[in-house]
Amino acid sequence: MASNTASGVLVIGLGRFGSALANSLDGMDQEVLAIERDPMLVERYSKFFPVVEADAADPLALEQAGVHDFSAAVVGVGTSLEASVLITGNLVDFGMQEIWAKAISEEHAKILRRIGAHHVVLPESDAGYRVAHQVGGRMLDYIEIDESFSIIKMRPPKETHNFSLADLQLRDKYGVQVIGVMSPDGEFEYGRKDTVVHPDDILVIGGDEDLVMRFANRP
Repeated sequence: MASNTASGVLVIGLGRFGSALANSLDGMDQEVLAIERDPMLVERYSKFFPVVEADAADPLALEQAGVHDFSAAVVGVGTSLEASVLITGNLVDFGMQEIWAKAISEEHAKILRRIGAHHVVLPESDAGYRVAHQVGGRMLDYIEIDESFSIIKMRPPKETHNFSLADLQLRDKYGVQVIGVMSPDGEFEYGRKDTVVHPDDILVIGGDEDLVMRFANRP
């Protein structure tokens, strides 16, 4: 079992997804260790962040790499379904506290969830869904927190221009919550009753996905 004092992130597989993730975590000063079985990839990325050459489908290799020292793991192996499932299963057996796994299809994702992955990522599908919500509309960014709650950044509809949040009563009218307002110079202000929405501001809205989408489509 992973110890209660474990920390840091174990990234398994240094394809485009895994290498970008490991590099980003390292840039955020997170403790990170990557595991990759391809010696060429190990050599390429070892100059940027710590990398161990090993086959994570082998439980002994994971143990030797210090799997118990990490509180979270990301399985970036997606092209080989068998390897992805074996690695994820090994992490479950070791009692990893948080397991994130990359999937290349809904069927793959379903298998990973069944064997114990806490979070499953479908990078291309997720990116496409996110872009679809942004193209041609007011929405600038979209994050799905869970199936019932989403957060979006959007340009304010005309009906909100130059009114305070107290005057607008958006929660009562549309069922959405203004988390904050960002001015054109990038200054962020948490949404308060006396916050005034200007035409050039950016709204940060939270709420049920259907409701925030409807609000984002208002003229």
